[in-house]
Amino acid sequence: MTESDASQGLPAAFLSVGPSSFVELLKGHAPGLLPAARADEASGIAPDLRHGTTVLALTFADGVMMAGDRRATSGHLIAQRDLEKVQPADQYSIVAFAGAVGLAADMVRLFQVELEHYEKMHGTSLSLDGKARRLATVLRENLPLAMQGLAVVPLFAGYDLSAGTGRIFSFEVVGGPYEVRDFHADGSGSPYARGALKKLYRPGLGLRQAAEVCVEALYDAADDDSATGGPDLTRDIYPIIATATADGYRRLPEEEVRDLTQAMIEARREHPDGPTAPLR
Repeated sequence: MTESDASQGLPAAFLSVGPSSFVELLKGHAPGLLPAARADEASGIAPDLRHGTTVLALTFADGVMMAGDRRATSGHLIAQRDLEKVQPADQYSIVAFAGAVGLAADMVRLFQVELEHYEKMHGTSLSLDGKARRLATVLRENLPLAMQGLAVVPLFAGYDLSAGTGRIFSFEVVGGPYEVRDFHADGSGSPYARGALKKLYRPGLGLRQAAEVCVEALYDAADDDSATGGPDLTRDIYPIIATATADGYRRLPEEEVRDLTQAMIEARREHPDGPTAPLR
């Protein structure tokens, strides 16, 4: 270690060639920085921890789309109205979460660094399957906390450059990943969101059509699940919708989501239960 390195306080492990997994690097040299290190702090779990609720993903003509409501609950209280549960994992993939908000945020940041670390070590990015397996590794590190009630359930999706298509992966609290076809939803409102997705999803949806399906599904989830937040017109808070395509990650502009949401609400004045799917 040079004098300049020492002045920065960096351990030698971080200045030499190590494993391609940033999680493994932390486990070996700084385990206290892992989210699972909070196990000692969780011996007396408070009942009012913040929890994120409903997230969903679907494939469409150009790739994959992911959306999430904005509410976090603390027991029976609304703890936050503008939580951002949908985040870019890297240039071509998206990650979202339901569950304990604080841990989920740490795990998402760790996963983002994990993918960046691999790319810097190897000069190339992981395959989409490899990214999903790395997220499963991050999730398994949280198993001790999940057994104590601090569960995080991520949803991962991305554009597979080799296959030229969007793909979706779901997880259990003990890991995964499990690839799902067409669409998926997680969180407390997921049964209602999946019901709407089953009704409205069609293969080959365009961008606007896919976004409309996401907005409808999240609205149905909020209609039946008190922990899922619906659009808040007075505070100008709307769902987050993002895509991963051959052009990379893109978050839909807030104005576009606002217009879609307001149009949906106007339509529901005539049909409160939303659009119906034609029988085939």
